[in-house]
Amino acid sequence: MTSTINGQIRYSIPEEMKKGSLIGNVAQDLGLDLKRLRSGRARIVTGENNQYTELKTDKGILVVNERIDREELCGDVTPCSFSFEIILENPIELHRVIVEILDVNDHAPTFKNNVINLEISESATVGSHFDLESAYDPDVGIHSLQKYVLTPDDNFVLKQHSNSDGVRFAVMILQKPLDRELNPHLSLKLIAVDGGTPQRSGTVNVEITVLDANDNPPVFNQSLYTATVTENAPVGTYITTVNASDVDSGSNGLVTYAFSNVKGNSGEKFALDSLSGKITVADNIDFEKDKKYEIRVIAKDQGGLSDATKVVIEVTDINDNAPVINIMSYSSLISEDVPPGTTIAVFNVKDADSERNGQITCSIDSYLPFKIQSSLTNYYNLLSNVPFDRETKPEYNITITVTDSGSPPLSTKTTLHLKISDVNDNAPLFTKPNYSAFITENNVPGMPIFGVSARDSDWNQNARISYFLEDTQISGSPVSSYVSVNSETGVLHAVRSFDYEQIKQLVFTVKAQDGGSPPLSSNVTVKVLIQDQNDNPPQVLYPVQTGGSLVAEMVPRSADVGYLVTKVVAVDVDSGQNAWLSYKLQKATDRALFEVGLQNGEIRTIRQVTDKDAVKQRLTVIVEDNGQPSRSATVTVNVAVADSFPEVLSEFTDFTQDKEYNDNLTFYLVLALAVVSFLFITCLVVIISVKIYRWRQSRVMYHSNLPVIPYYPPRYSDTLGTGTLQHVYNYEVCRTTDSRKSDCKFGGAGSQNVLIMDPSSTGTMQRIQTINIMSTSSSISEDVRPGTVLTMMNVQDPDSDENGKVHCVLNENAHFTIMSTSNNFFTLVTEGDLDRETASQYNITVTCSDEGVPSLSSSVILTLQISDVNDNAPVFERSSYEAYIVENNTPGLSIFTVKARDADWNQNARVSYILEDSSVNGVPVSSYVSVSADSGVIHAVRSFDYEQIKDFHFRVKAQDGGSPPLSSNVTVKVLIQDQNDNPPQVLYPVQTGGSLVAEMVPRSADVGYLVTKVVAVDVDSGQNAWLSYKLQKATDRALFEVGLQNGEIRTIRQVTDKDAVKQRLTVIVEDNGQPSRSATVIVNVAVADSFPEVLSEFTDFTQDKEYNDNLTFYLVLALAVVSFLFITCLVVIISVKIYRWRQSRVMFHSNLPVIPYYPPRYSDTLGTGTLQHVYNYEVCRTTDSRKSDCKFGRAGSQNVLIMDPSSTGTMQRIQSEKSILDEPDSPLEVRN
Repeated sequence: MTSTINGQIRYSIPEEMKKGSLIGNVAQDLGLDLKRLRSGRARIVTGENNQYTELKTDKGILVVNERIDREELCGDVTPCSFSFEIILENPIELHRVIVEILDVNDHAPTFKNNVINLEISESATVGSHFDLESAYDPDVGIHSLQKYVLTPDDNFVLKQHSNSDGVRFAVMILQKPLDRELNPHLSLKLIAVDGGTPQRSGTVNVEITVLDANDNPPVFNQSLYTATVTENAPVGTYITTVNASDVDSGSNGLVTYAFSNVKGNSGEKFALDSLSGKITVADNIDFEKDKKYEIRVIAKDQGGLSDATKVVIEVTDINDNAPVINIMSYSSLISEDVPPGTTIAVFNVKDADSERNGQITCSIDSYLPFKIQSSLTNYYNLLSNVPFDRETKPEYNITITVTDSGSPPLSTKTTLHLKISDVNDNAPLFTKPNYSAFITENNVPGMPIFGVSARDSDWNQNARISYFLEDTQISGSPVSSYVSVNSETGVLHAVRSFDYEQIKQLVFTVKAQDGGSPPLSSNVTVKVLIQDQNDNPPQVLYPVQTGGSLVAEMVPRSADVGYLVTKVVAVDVDSGQNAWLSYKLQKATDRALFEVGLQNGEIRTIRQVTDKDAVKQRLTVIVEDNGQPSRSATVTVNVAVADSFPEVLSEFTDFTQDKEYNDNLTFYLVLALAVVSFLFITCLVVIISVKIYRWRQSRVMYHSNLPVIPYYPPRYSDTLGTGTLQHVYNYEVCRTTDSRKSDCKFGGAGSQNVLIMDPSSTGTMQRIQTINIMSTSSSISEDVRPGTVLTMMNVQDPDSDENGKVHCVLNENAHFTIMSTSNNFFTLVTEGDLDRETASQYNITVTCSDEGVPSLSSSVILTLQISDVNDNAPVFERSSYEAYIVENNTPGLSIFTVKARDADWNQNARVSYILEDSSVNGVPVSSYVSVSADSGVIHAVRSFDYEQIKDFHFRVKAQDGGSPPLSSNVTVKVLIQDQNDNPPQVLYPVQTGGSLVAEMVPRSADVGYLVTKVVAVDVDSGQNAWLSYKLQKATDRALFEVGLQNGEIRTIRQVTDKDAVKQRLTVIVEDNGQPSRSATVIVNVAVADSFPEVLSEFTDFTQDKEYNDNLTFYLVLALAVVSFLFITCLVVIISVKIYRWRQSRVMFHSNLPVIPYYPPRYSDTLGTGTLQHVYNYEVCRTTDSRKSDCKFGRAGSQNVLIMDPSSTGTMQRIQSEKSILDEPDSPLEVRN
């Protein structure tokens, strides 16, 4: 807020304008836009003045709000004007407007009295003057009183005078002596005329009575009297005394005093003693209204002669008015980032006193960060003096004190309450400069690790903190693939299961960001240390286990005690004590011959080797780590006790009796193909034989000349009407006293009498009150309004007078009250709101007592059930949900469950769960998940693929069964966890089928020579995508090695001339998933210095491979095709058998005999045509048949052969246009 002042404008308008009349265009005159008037909430501030004007902000004009009377507003003051300010906000602007009111001749001159009575002596000399009463015209200027006119008369002429204050008065001058004997009484008219157009006038009658001779008029000793009086002087305060003398004697010398030509109500303020001339205060005198009074005093003797003088009374001001503070504009809420000098409030101070008494000073408490600055006359601005900080002080109570300079000074105070609104000027601060946490490897994904916490000293939205992970990389992967942070709580969760052997620690940054605009944030470094777990068994590096091949250690028979046979070398990728290894001899051919070092794994002899020791010795060594629980690995060591290699070879001939893998595979493939082919051909032969046999049987049946008469008696119902029920219908009828479905409502009894026996009585029964329940509601809805009538009751007491007067009360229950409706009739009504969730039932005890001595009472208990209203929406147990699901899930798998509670009852509390309509990647969310409407279990609709979608959000609505239903929503986030479902893909070397691609290695290649590099990728993520490369097979394992991590194939020794030219390496690429997946690639290496040498050696390289590969491929293909045909044949045969068996169940499970009939082909005896086809009709109709689906065909024409039992063998032909099968009551089912 800044304050600007743009000067002032002045308008002149005549008085008495109608309401709504235009004064001026403020917007145009001040140079303001209409939008600025509206946005700045322009308004008029008048202080204590009346609201004479109105600002039309939509048009920017100033109009008259109420009638303006200049005389009422200003009196005699000219020019007459009033001022006000137009104030605008945001920023504050003050514009002063002065409106001058021009006089209109709307008043005629008036005299105070209707008649002026004068008594004049006949001896009055020519030239004597007589003061006449002045007229009063409240108009000013030309419209005020201008002149007096006296009706023509021979004795008097009129002379006009003016006081210093502009008041005109008339003096009548005697120009011809009076003669009482001729004219004892004269009547004249004095007319007062103003200068307006048209002129207005006032008239008064002057009645002159001529007295007998009076020679001397009274004469004042001063022509002007001056005096002072303080305002608020009490009534009767002496001011001054006027004095006039008359030289005549007797009654002609007696002088009386009176006020003349008094302006307005000035004569009422003072009192004049008519005999002494003493002037005193008669009414309250207010300096702020009149600062000076000019009064004309007439001294008159009894002879009618008079003199006049002027009394000027000046009013002295006293400090009797405290300053008045008017708040023009005030902002109770201000932002803490406003600059110093911002306007907080604009106020106006007025003091009706004058001079020093009206001089004011404004102040505030010195410790407040504000100052007061004067803007216009009597206008002040309250400004900020320093920058604000809401976090230090959120509000201020500003007391403005205004004091005048009078003696004693008067002051006024007003207090403004200012609140400082928050600005997002403080970033969140973490409770620690950095965080460290520990997590054990092999953790469950989604497990919370720990929580970070930050505080923001701002308020509300600006202090609402959200937590985010900064985008960083850990081992080339985004940090979000390792951990996640809850944006609301700051709890860090593990996204994956960590492996200490892969990563020892995570260092990342968490950002805390507030909800301001723009948001502020701060960062903290988080270090997560992964603790090792004993999850890896030891790995034996030596001796290498090579499958079926034999590796044996030689021990000469001359070996002494402690001879080092070999050393078992193993490592454990775990750390700490989990990697401490110990070696033990688990099995041995001869335990008394060898031992294993516990710590170093050295196998040594523990006694002298003798000739009796067997040549073949097999040792099984177990290597155990020190973890809890411990893990182990075993290795078999073959030891040959011999002095020469031939001796060893003769003993170890049975170690390598392995058959060739390819020969075995080919043999078993051929054997399997032969067996399956034989079964298939056998099956075909059997099927064809059965078909031929059945075809021959049908030929014998259809070519017979004997008719077969069919009869298919159906099952039928009882013809006597007793019928048969084909199904059992069980009707369960239940009625229990505690059934919740027994919706029976029992009305209350019309009357209920309560009889109370006095135990101390001797058999005489006292008459007490009888409570009759006229009407009652045993159940009422919880949303009834207070004052609802529940029960009407009548109380009867047979006693009389006081003993028969009863009153009823309730037990303490704030929800109900009892009211008396008429004599002895009462109503039980609700007094407060009911809530079934708080109390579902009330037992209300009504006690009625009479006023007898002793008082007798009766009681009745009313039970009231509160029925439920659907006034509570379901509430979820959590504000949001997160769930995890492993990819490649089974569709329909339940992910997790959302749960909501409803405090209502029965149907209103029955919660249904519904998926909100939304989309995930442009596809409806319903194609991803579904929710069980009853249980809230969320199921996966499809199988998810982590490589396609990582996570998705949706909303679940919980809706109750009320009418109308109430509901609430919750956000659900489903995170897809990666599974090792993709094997590595080898990018290089490219496998090109049968073609040969070989890498050249010169024979001069040194150790570490880079032959080639196997390049592979895995589309999985995390550890599932970590690849390792191993050499699976090689022509010469001693010549090449493969880098475990980078796939580089290098030489491990110097290439020699003895090395074969053709080298084949099989490299296996494995990922780190569980279980791991792998891919193999064959690398052909040519050890040669020139290409022709390579070509000559590699001519048969691919022929052998192509032959073996083709043979295996075609054998597998043939086996697959024959197996498929054989299985298909079996399935068809079984299906046909099952179908026919089901048909036979329908046909042959009747208790009555069935005689088959197959009608032959026959010719029409009249030669009209032949039936070209054999029609076999299978007709069945049983009362328990599940196949009684009758379909009635309508043939165009049908020949029916009917045998006449009375004929002698002649067969008649009858043409029927309508088949008997078309009868609607036919029970037949016809199948062609």
